[in-house]
Amino acid sequence: MNEEDKKEFLNDFRKVDGSKKLDMWYYALEQEVLWEQILAEMSEVAKEQGIDKELDKMAGEEMKKVTENE
Repeated sequence: MNEEDKKEFLNDFRKVDGSKKLDMWYYALEQEVLWEQILAEMSEVAKEQGIDKELDKMAGEEMKKVTENE
């Protein structure tokens, strides 16, 4: 979901009634669970392939760049 989609989803959430808000809330929770499962499986694959430490290092470097640019 890109930034524009996120803004649109949140604007829609502000506008809808209670039951629709609940549906949207559950949808977002389901997506969170789905992505947590995907990330867990990706982590397992990275460990199996022996690249987990390399990926951690790359992620750390990216986070450092982000914090330096803030």
